[in-house]
Formats: sequence, C-alpha cells, structure tokens
Amino acid sequence: MTTTRTTTRTDPMSQTAGETTERTTERTAPASETPPDAERLRRWRMVLGADSADSTGRTLTGQDAAMDGALDALYGGGAGKRPNGRGTGGRSAGLGASAPSVARWLGDIRTYFPSSVVQVMQRDAIDRLGLSALLLEPEMLEAVEPDVHLVGTLLSLDKAMPETTKETARAVVRKVVEDLERRLESRTRATLTGALDRSARISRPRHRDIDWDRTIRANLKNYLTLPAPDAATTAGETGATPTGTVVPERLIGYGRSSRSAKKDIVLCVDQSGSMAASVVHASVFGAVLASMRTLSTRLVVFDTAVVDLTDQLDDPVDVLFGTQLGGGTDINRALAYCQSRITRPADTVVVLISDLYEGGIRDEMLKRVAAMKASGVQFVTLLALSDEGAPAYDHEHAAALGALGAPAFACTPDLFPDVMAAAIEKRPLPIPDKEYQP
Repeated sequence: MTTTRTTTRTDPMSQTAGETTERTTERTAPASETPPDAERLRRWRMVLGADSADSTGRTLTGQDAAMDGALDALYGGGAGKRPNGRGTGGRSAGLGASAPSVARWLGDIRTYFPSSVVQVMQRDAIDRLGLSALLLEPEMLEAVEPDVHLVGTLLSLDKAMPETTKETARAVVRKVVEDLERRLESRTRATLTGALDRSARISRPRHRDIDWDRTIRANLKNYLTLPAPDAATTAGETGATPTGTVVPERLIGYGRSSRSAKKDIVLCVDQSGSMAASVVHASVFGAVLASMRTLSTRLVVFDTAVVDLTDQLDDPVDVLFGTQLGGGTDINRALAYCQSRITRPADTVVVLISDLYEGGIRDEMLKRVAAMKASGVQFVTLLALSDEGAPAYDHEHAAALGALGAPAFACTPDLFPDVMAAAIEKRPLPIPDKEYQP
C-alpha cells in the first residue's frame, strides 16, 4: 500500500492529523479491498478535510464518515467561534463548551484511533481549543487517555481543582506514573547497580568480591612463561605448546559488602511550565533511585522558590502534586540550596534539569557550578528529560556550562540510566546527539 503525506494544510498540527488519518486508513480499509485510485482519493479526502469533498469527488460513509467528523471537530473549519463562544476570525472546532460533548468526542477518537494518536489529539484539543477548564470535571477525566502531557496539564490546574475532581485526577496521574515505573525501573536498577559495583572497586577484596576480568587485564604485564615439561613427560610428542600464567600482583574487586550509601544523588528540577514532562519523569526516576539502598537521593524542585521533596520520594504521585508548575526561574538559588546539602563531594552527583532560562544571578550560578566541580562533584545538566526531542533552551548559559566541563544536553528517559551510570563511574557522559548541543 502506498502511503501519502501532505503539508498542504496551513495549521502546523494538521500534518499530525493527516498522518493520523493515514495510519488509521491502513488499519481499517486495506488497499486490497479498494481500487487503487479510489483508495488514493479516499486518503486525500480524509487528509484534506470536509472542504475538499467537491474537489476529490469522494463521499465518506460509515466509519470513514465518523472518523472524519472526529478529525473535523478538532482540525476542521467552523463558524469561527471557540467553545466559549468568542470569535477567532479563523478555523475552530465543533466540540462545544460542555464536558459531555467533549467526553463523547474523546470516546469516538478512542474507538477509531490507536492510543498514541489519541494522546496527540487530546493534547491538540487542550492547546488549540482552551479545554483545560473542562479537565476539572470528573466525567471528562474518566474519558481521557492518560499520558505524560495530560499529567502536566493536571498539575498546572491543581490549585484550581475542586475536591470532587482531585481523586479522579490522582487516579489518572497514578496510572501514568505506574506505567512509567514499569517501563523504566528494571533497567535503571540493573544499569546503576553495575555502575555502583564498578565505582566501588577496592584493592584488597575478599575472594568472592574479586573482579577477575579487571584483575587479569591489570596484571597482563606480569605474564610468565612456565618452564618446559621434563623429557619423560614429552617423550614421543612434537610441537608442544608452551604454557604460562598471569601473576596477580594487584587484585581489583567490588566493595559489595558495604551497607552504607555509596553515592549521593541530587536531582535539581526546574518546575517552570515548559518543563512539565521533565518534572513527571524526574519524579519517577527520583522514586526509583530512592528505593536503592546504595544511593542517597535528594529531590529539589524550584521556580523562584526552592522546595525539597525528598521526604515524599516513596510515592512519586505525592511528589508530583507537591510541585507547582509555572512561575519564574531562579537556578542560582536552587543550586545554592543543593550545594549546602552536599557532605561528600567526591561521592556526589548533582543533576540539574532545566532549560537554563535564568531569572536569578547568572554569574553566581556559574560560580556555584564551578565550585562544586572543583570540590569533586559530578555535575550533569539536562535541558530536558523527556521524549519530546530538541528543547528550547538558553544557548548562552548552556555554552557557559559546557566551558566549565558540564555539557548541557537533552536526554530521553531511556537514556537517563546510562547518563547516571557514566556520572557515577566518573567517565564521559553519553551525549546523544551533537546536533542539538550548544
């Protein structure tokens, strides 16, 4: 089947709608059941919307018509009014201002499209049509497809949320958090446990704690060729292979037996509105790291104020509802607090998660980072911790941090365990894509 993509619609989100239609078309009407030309017209009709019906000569029926109606309600033309009745002078949707009509629309798109596409359409509906207020109604929340972006929206509405809605909102947030934990926890534990074992190498290990691979490599210079066997043993043999041994002059092992925390981790997370997805992922990772007894984990969130949420790390949902998305940014103030809590610099990793749009004192911020690094702290700067691709960030501040030996880069949740492992072992960080780095 030939797949068609289009960028003829002027709205930037329309391409997503077009791609959505194409993927669903493939699933619901295989080309083998439709003549090629008719299928191509059908695709163009679904992509271009109702206004193209005359030019394509294609009339939609049945499920195709229902799918087109769901798309047109969000991306199609209308009477130029938003759900609140105010004119926009341009295209608008037909969802109406009541939660029941939106809930029905949400039910429709969940019927016709896969969950990943439903999440995109929900996000577009909230952004394009100003439907955030309707999320304060329980029946609306029960109809949505939970995802990280929805959690960010709910957190930003937390203070305005009535008591009748809060339990439903917590249930939605908990579902997303549990899904993230299932996906991320096992790999994070495995990766960091290995890194901690390697970082805790000792020179006089007990036999069970010897790292034989590293011990052999470290002692290859002590390889000795053994004397040839005596003549009686080799009688009648030719071409005997010489043998040798490595003398383990220096043993390398793991410090596995220690029950105290081997490393201190400080997650310093910007909770400005643009960092919503990063806040969600950082909270989940914070809870995972806090559950590892070999790590001492602290979670600090900030805008112009600084809040230490470490005592809530046993439940990432409580952590998330303890944040307050939006407001300004004072990175210097947040780093000053983190710096005051460091007691073992050589065994500490500080992870700053921020887009670096600093509202505080820039020079002081850079001085603090330089001082922490000089004391032995491993400092990591993440411009985002999400799957959203290249973020917007302050390039000047990112370049200044890079010059201090703290390169700033965006990180996906799947890469985060590897970044932390590299920081723990004090080796170069696995920066994912140089194209998006300052």
